[in-house]
Amino acid sequence: MPQTPAPTGADHRRGPFRVGDRVQITDEKRRINTLTLQTGGQFHSHVGVLDHDVLIGADEGSVVENNEGVRYQALRPLLKDFVLSMPRGAAVVYPKDAGQILTMGDIYPGARVVEAGVGSGALTISLLRAVGDGGSVHSFERRQEFADVATGNVATMFGAVPPAWKLSIGDFQEQVLNEKEPSSVDRVVLDMLAPWECLDAVATVLAPGGVWVNYIATVTQLSRVVEAIRADGRFTEPDSFESMVRGWHVDGLAVRPDHRMVAHTGFLMTTRRLSDGAVGIPKARRVKETEFAPEDVSAWTADHDEAAWGHENLGERGLSPKKLRKAGREALKTARAGGAEVEALVVETTAQSAAEKGGEEE
Repeated sequence: MPQTPAPTGADHRRGPFRVGDRVQITDEKRRINTLTLQTGGQFHSHVGVLDHDVLIGADEGSVVENNEGVRYQALRPLLKDFVLSMPRGAAVVYPKDAGQILTMGDIYPGARVVEAGVGSGALTISLLRAVGDGGSVHSFERRQEFADVATGNVATMFGAVPPAWKLSIGDFQEQVLNEKEPSSVDRVVLDMLAPWECLDAVATVLAPGGVWVNYIATVTQLSRVVEAIRADGRFTEPDSFESMVRGWHVDGLAVRPDHRMVAHTGFLMTTRRLSDGAVGIPKARRVKETEFAPEDVSAWTADHDEAAWGHENLGERGLSPKKLRKAGREALKTARAGGAEVEALVVETTAQSAAEKGGEEE
């Protein structure tokens, strides 16, 4: 039977399995593996060999057997499955947080969204799905290695690089002002160490009434950005929260909460842009600096050491360039195996990064 490559666009997730499709197989003990189907390919495990050709042409939801009679159910990965198993160079935004960002940030079809930094592309995928073909997502990322990982993962998920997506390399607070007109953006989503440094840039490009969402890792970062927004006066009073998800064990009458849960991953903070010239309504009770020690106050004021806001000091594990490059190669390889053309975007961002480095050397 002749095989055809997987189509691109929305159709790549419909119909029988094709060469290049990502398929999630689950065995009788609920062990899950994800395959990229190739003609003549095989999945080896300690319980036998499953030929890819058995899956190619089969309907989604089929149950197949390997050479030892072990049964597998085969389905295309859902977004939550893909995000948790895709190549990554940095911690991803978990599905529970991405769902909150889409809802609390009011990301709607046709919205013009800006995000930074792109990381491994998990949140980018959710944003692109939400804005649809009529909207746009413009991602800004400082490091080429992260851009490569995100490009491969986005292309793998959609079967191609979506026309609604643009990726730029550079510092957000500088680059966004060069590429976006004032008040031209509906939503801004930031996932970075020091979002307060982008306050002026966000206030410039975000339209009146637009929503600014921050995904923040630590309490100290949350305090700093909230106080900076309050002091600025161009935004509404920030709302801060977190989300937790606890599964349940259900087996007949034995129904109880799971022993493990996805608890704290990060804080979410939302605020909205006021119209130009409007004066924000402050909280009824302002925080008095005398209630805190000087070192605590300095955390959200300008007299602190900027070097303190680094990955190591915030308890985050550092990422080696070697690991990032490996994750980027893996993500791009997976995308190409599925038939996605990602060369153009990768070459564009690489050339841009090289040009910037050349300018710095001069």
